[in-house]
Amino acid sequence: MPFFRGLKPPAPSGTFPEVFKTRSNCWSQKLPFQRKSGKAREPLNEAGLHEYAVKALGRHMRTEAELRRLMNARVEPGEQGEAVMDAVVRRLKEYGYLDDANFAETYARLRQENQKLGERRVRQDLQQKGVGAELITETLDARYGQTNEETLAREHLERKRIRKPVNEKETARVMRRLVTAGFSTGVIYKILRQWDVPDEALGALENLDEERHGL
Repeated sequence: MPFFRGLKPPAPSGTFPEVFKTRSNCWSQKLPFQRKSGKAREPLNEAGLHEYAVKALGRHMRTEAELRRLMNARVEPGEQGEAVMDAVVRRLKEYGYLDDANFAETYARLRQENQKLGERRVRQDLQQKGVGAELITETLDARYGQTNEETLAREHLERKRIRKPVNEKETARVMRRLVTAGFSTGVIYKILRQWDVPDEALGALENLDEERHGL
């Protein structure tokens, strides 16, 4: 029905501010979080854990430490769970499915050949994956013993399409890249000096190396 001049439209059931306030309060109320109901997963026995471990290794290679971390969530806590994991690990080693030496050698080879990473970086990665210190040293001595670190560092820069820096900001970026990739300060310094980087810009190299190794 049209409204005529001088006549006011009928008042709403609530004024606009009141209605808006009521609705906004409804919208602002937080709904309680609804958790999905479900039973906790039953701990796996030795056969079930073995199957679980084989599937995990089938997805990609893992160290013993990494696999144990996965299995630990699927067994009973305490000595009984540890015993089940030990039994599964023994079987996997017997079948050749779990071999830290093979893992370390393959990991180091791929990181060196494909990503052109330095020895320091690969050592750190293997430590984080739980490989033993003696095995790491043995593996990296064999893999990097005859490697020219400067040549590898230049190959890394080429792979990342990093060229000669033209200013201080680019120089710092090259430094960070090579330190993160695991190359020694001496090699980085040598490469930058051959690029005629000013001595002032090279002063930050020592600090970057210390930050990288937490010194």
